[in-house]
Amino acid sequence: MSGQLKEVRNRIKSVTSTQQITKAMKMVSAAKLRRAQDAILQMRPYSRKLQEMLSNIVSSSSSEVSLPLAEERPAERILFIAITSDRGLCGAYNANVIKLTRTIIKEKYAAQYAKGNVTILPIGKKGYEYFSRNGFRLIDAYWELFSDLSFDNVRRAAVHAQQAFLNKEYDRVEIVYSQFKNAATQNFISEQYLPIPKSEKKEGNNMNSDFIFEPSREVLLLELMPKILNTQVYKAVLDANASEHGARMTAMDKASENANELLKSLKISYNRARQAAITTELTEIVSGAAALQG
Repeated sequence: MSGQLKEVRNRIKSVTSTQQITKAMKMVSAAKLRRAQDAILQMRPYSRKLQEMLSNIVSSSSSEVSLPLAEERPAERILFIAITSDRGLCGAYNANVIKLTRTIIKEKYAAQYAKGNVTILPIGKKGYEYFSRNGFRLIDAYWELFSDLSFDNVRRAAVHAQQAFLNKEYDRVEIVYSQFKNAATQNFISEQYLPIPKSEKKEGNNMNSDFIFEPSREVLLLELMPKILNTQVYKAVLDANASEHGARMTAMDKASENANELLKSLKISYNRARQAAITTELTEIVSGAAALQG
């Protein structure tokens, strides 16, 4: 009986220690989430307006204007920019990004994948480890961006994708990431990055852009287009960063709650075992006294 009590006491001690760790991790993630959330909420309106403007201009441009980054080609060679995190303990966050990437490859680009024409550019250690372990073609130069997250570092990955598209190494580039909504909710999405998607035409909308170009449209587009595209990748990385901290905070909160429930159960088991041990000892004492009297 004493061995059983000792085992339960050790489990209670272990669960209590784990709960202290999960609570501390939740507090750290909450602090990081506030900064990451502020960053993406400030970036998102600016990025969205730039993307709308770029898509509108591309849609309304005449065929005489040469826009290499908007050139539509048969999708024979595909590049995925898959954004995960460097660390785990954030629920199904990384698994969902990887699952979405694999689902899109299976449903849209199965023929290209069978020919070996699908390449992954992972950002984040977890994605890099998974795709390298499962035999995907990789560009492994940018997976450590989260160790020093800045616009300049993210721009290097964006420029690499743009240059590879211009060199016709890839015919389409897609970004797979988690769009931050709130601490408990992330939307896992895929967006076409290159060629630059055109705005959807609506009835009664001639797609005429309300922009005055100075200098010419061609000069401005060639200058601004790469910068806007760099901003889109940076926005996706900031979204993913906020989503990671939100997912980890939620996961650690659930872990702390589960530890509470487990502690309650263990304490009940401990008290029952202790009561049983006391009852057994009392019974032995009474039996011994009765035997002596007899």
